[in-house]
Amino acid sequence: MVEFGRYYINFIREFFQKILEFFRGLFTVFTTLFLDGFSDLFSDFMLSSIHFSLLDWVMTIIVFIINIVFIVILSMKLIQAIKKYIKFSKQEIEKDELVSEIAFLNQKTMELIDEKNKILALKVSNLGINPDYPDGEPEEEDPTLPHSRFVKLIQVDLDYQDVVTTIRMKDEDMISLKDLVTRFINFSANKLGLYYNHKIISAFFAGMAASKTMILEGISGTGKTSLPYAMGKFFSHDAAIIAVQPSWRDRAEMIGYLNEFTKKFNETDFLKAIYETTYRDDINIIVLDEMNLARVEYYFAELLSLLEMPDHDQWLIDIVPNTEAGDPKNFHRGKILLPQNVWFIGTANKDDSTFIITDKVYDRATPIEINAKSQYIDAPITEGVHFSYDYLTDLFSAAFKENPMSLAAIENLEKLDHFITKNFKVTFGNRIMKQIRSFVPVYVACGGSEYEALDYMVARKIFRKFEGLNLPFLQTEINDLSKLLDKLFGKSEFEECQAFLNNIKKQF
Repeated sequence: MVEFGRYYINFIREFFQKILEFFRGLFTVFTTLFLDGFSDLFSDFMLSSIHFSLLDWVMTIIVFIINIVFIVILSMKLIQAIKKYIKFSKQEIEKDELVSEIAFLNQKTMELIDEKNKILALKVSNLGINPDYPDGEPEEEDPTLPHSRFVKLIQVDLDYQDVVTTIRMKDEDMISLKDLVTRFINFSANKLGLYYNHKIISAFFAGMAASKTMILEGISGTGKTSLPYAMGKFFSHDAAIIAVQPSWRDRAEMIGYLNEFTKKFNETDFLKAIYETTYRDDINIIVLDEMNLARVEYYFAELLSLLEMPDHDQWLIDIVPNTEAGDPKNFHRGKILLPQNVWFIGTANKDDSTFIITDKVYDRATPIEINAKSQYIDAPITEGVHFSYDYLTDLFSAAFKENPMSLAAIENLEKLDHFITKNFKVTFGNRIMKQIRSFVPVYVACGGSEYEALDYMVARKIFRKFEGLNLPFLQTEINDLSKLLDKLFGKSEFEECQAFLNNIKKQF
């Protein structure tokens, strides 16, 4: 026991002695470098300078100045790099904290909603009220209506029972895409008091040609919801505006579900709007208002995948497992075949109260930004149009043939794609290229230019992806990309892409 104690005391003494020697060595190194080292260097210089000529002294002064400037610049760059790293790290930490806080608050909100529903159900049951009919027992069914588990959809069947839905277009409605844009702008200003510029409306029609899904995004109050509303009025068939709820977590919230207890299907307005399109031959617009109040990729994922199928006969939306007697007329084995004449328009605000729209959704949709109100237009009296879906697709097909992308534009776009893929690890992809090839010809047919259309799509489909990159470490690449745009497309072109890059540079 005593021998071990002596050994342990010696061990502790030697351990701390080694640590002390280590720090003495570090101190000696620094002392030698900064005192003795610099002193020796200075002494060598003084001895050598005795034999310097005038030219030698001039060269000495010049070299000293260059070295001092180099050291100062190097120190400044190092300090700037450290500051940027600290700033970037701080932003990332704050961003992660905000994301975590938002997720926590969303979870608490859902828990409170569930708790509220339980309390409400308890109160209702204590009052002796059927929770399925809080306003009282349901009224007796109309004996003239067939018994069905789909009340709203059967009513649609009855509403269209003796209605001729074939569109007979008038001669004055058979207009070009360019005239269609002008006529809508005048109609919206004259009849509705809503003002839109030529670029936004051209992009809207070009977006209809590129995808069945569009996203109208921007700050609140700029007319995002009113645009598809005005389009519905213009095409003489009101758009169905569906308010997205924060509680939407899957397709059942949007389409509805079969209540196993009542054997009735809880039909939503969205389902009714889709079913009504099966009867129509004109333009149908369904609006998902404030679509990013819930996670779009949760409740809308099935439709996004469905609309990508090349075989339109496979655009079948599952409603119920099988068809029963009394089900809606246009059901196919419990499914609805989504027609080609329907477009889904989502509106989205960019603020802290909404969810981020993921790349999966953006890549499949045509985004259109509306961040400012258009100026007043003194428009003449203008009526809407009666357009068939077939006529609109004929206009799109004619635009594809008459205004295909030029070979120079395609080659320059490929060079731009190669540069972005190499330096930013972001690529256009086949889906986006397909959309661009459809968007550009229609945009040109609407009265715009080819490069303006390319600028619009590249800024919103590709550059938008830069927001997820570590931009402070890509300053050189951002500057080179700006120069490449000028080189490929000209300095007066690609204004939106350059504006996007300039906004990024301001963050450095």
